[in-house]
Amino acid sequence: MIDTTSFWVLTLLLGLGTFLIRFSFLGLLGGRRLPDWALLYLRYVGVAVFPALFVPLVVWPEATGGTPDPIRMIAAVAAFVAGLRFGVIWAIVAGMGALYLMQFLLT
Repeated sequence: MIDTTSFWVLTLLLGLGTFLIRFSFLGLLGGRRLPDWALLYLRYVGVAVFPALFVPLVVWPEATGGTPDPIRMIAAVAAFVAGLRFGVIWAIVAGMGALYLMQFLLT
């Protein structure tokens, strides 16, 4: 357990750090025209970051203690295929539907 003073000092330092990281892009570069190559690379940041966030949660979920769960993998594959073919909304619907269907059938 962390004491109250350390908690608030850490919270303020983390808040200052995140502000400076965001300000470096939005405050310093926000009003300037970026080169085309930079804009091209920035378009792929979301595509690169999003899978890195959710793949560990699908492959090694905390709910199973880190062991692979075929139900979540099947739901992720269904969402991926539906997302490629039909778009984001159908990816969400297919992923949730496959997850609940597999949980109903396999558990």
